[in-house]
Amino acid sequence: MNPDATAHIADPDDWDHHWDAYGEAAQTNPANRFRRRLLMNLLGRPQANSTVLDIGSGQGEFAVFLAGLYPDLAVWGVEYSESGVSRAQAAARESDVGARFVGRNLLEPVALDPEQQPARYAVCSEVLEHVADPVRLMTNARSLLAPGCRVVVTVPGGPRSAFDRHIGHHRHFTADQLRAVLHDAGYEVDRVLRAGFPFFNLYKLAVILRGRRLIADVENRVPQTVPSRLEATVTRFFDAGLRHGCEDSAFGWQLVAIARVPAEGA
Repeated sequence: MNPDATAHIADPDDWDHHWDAYGEAAQTNPANRFRRRLLMNLLGRPQANSTVLDIGSGQGEFAVFLAGLYPDLAVWGVEYSESGVSRAQAAARESDVGARFVGRNLLEPVALDPEQQPARYAVCSEVLEHVADPVRLMTNARSLLAPGCRVVVTVPGGPRSAFDRHIGHHRHFTADQLRAVLHDAGYEVDRVLRAGFPFFNLYKLAVILRGRRLIADVENRVPQTVPSRLEATVTRFFDAGLRHGCEDSAFGWQLVAIARVPAEGA
């Protein structure tokens, strides 16, 4: 199939399609594992019996991992895509963890589930680049968070690849832009890091060079296909390299913000 034709099959905002097409590939993506380590390092060990919220939880990978690691937490995920919620719920059942997932459109006002407590910790990873109004999304998410909640946010920086555009990246951010989004949404921003240099940048450059052929390869991949020897070697290379990337550098293309919901009365 012509890669240029494949690139136009899906609506870039159709996340039910994207999770069905790319969900399996995302689980083995070294960049996702790199971000999970960042989130865990910067979130810290949540206090026992507290609620942790995954804002835009996708197919639930991070929330299921966290619930399995710390069974004394109440872990929740909110996700717009029905396919994402269904995949996350299935993953939680398969892993026998207590993470719970609900469908919410955070571009509209939302309320807590009747059994859900306001979160004292939250993550929002690789979500804001997918929406036209990230300030509105983060503003609405505050209704699910407790005063003083610690929030860790990741977004992509650097150039957008053809694959990024295909899956609906409206923009990539600079550190100042990410800080401004969170400030305008009412959060107190502790710091913004530019992480991953040089290996995350190299990984993204490889994605850029693949261009639309990457889209065609992933769209046409048969589920449960065993990776080729070359694919496995490349994945191991980036997995190893990303363990040694800089947490903060002027050149890092993975942006991470550590913020907080203002305390009551602030």
